[in-house]
Amino acid sequence: MILVLAGTHDARELALKIKESGYGLITTVVTENAARSMRKAGLPVHTGRLSAEDMAEMIRQHRVWAVVDASHPYAEEASRNAMACAKTAGVPYIRYERESLSYESHENIIMVEDYAGAAEVAAEKRGVIMLTTGSKTLEIFTKRLLGLPDVRLIARMLPRQDNMEKCEALGLEQKNIVAMQGPFSRELNKALFNHYNVTLMITKESGKAGAVDEKVEAALELGIEVVMIARPRLAYERVFCNYREVIAQLNQFKKGGIRHGFSDAF
Repeated sequence: MILVLAGTHDARELALKIKESGYGLITTVVTENAARSMRKAGLPVHTGRLSAEDMAEMIRQHRVWAVVDASHPYAEEASRNAMACAKTAGVPYIRYERESLSYESHENIIMVEDYAGAAEVAAEKRGVIMLTTGSKTLEIFTKRLLGLPDVRLIARMLPRQDNMEKCEALGLEQKNIVAMQGPFSRELNKALFNHYNVTLMITKESGKAGAVDEKVEAALELGIEVVMIARPRLAYERVFCNYREVIAQLNQFKKGGIRHGFSDAF
């Protein structure tokens, strides 16, 4: 059995490719919405956030012989847990990560290392700031930006009840919440930026499959400055940016025979 950490559209497509290649697998996602997408595609799925202990138990229970980590580029904790659990279990770990896009040289794009750095840039720039970084790190921005003069903070996030409750608890008014599920076209991004008179957009460098290109291109066309948070830098042993290379690596493991972990469970 192969364990696939999923949750994004491209992760689901990779899981389907692995299944079509004849391998048994189980996928893991955090949200029920992502789980429905997996089940609709005919993929077995476990729903819920996994601790390191949970993941280790799943590897044992399903006699996993390889871990394919196709989690979101910013799911740093999940990737660290997967690498550690695979090492402890003695099974190989493969990282699939959507290809990065190169924006560093553009004059209207400011690259920062983390969310706190993005909040500091926004505090300096002021104006109408649109967050497209999700709800998990929202507090970093509300704590730094709410209450500053000449600042309006607009947060775009998934239309979930827990997100709305978090916004309320952090003091973000309903009029400053855009509760929508993407992906968003360039035209829709531009419409939202224009509607709120956005002067600064904060995003993550998630890669093309994450539609970050549409957000960024829309902002740049309108002359809006972009603060882009760089991806976490983890020391992956094996990392690939396309499905074909992941399948080839799994085939190589199978052909060579894995002599540790649960290698008899192909």
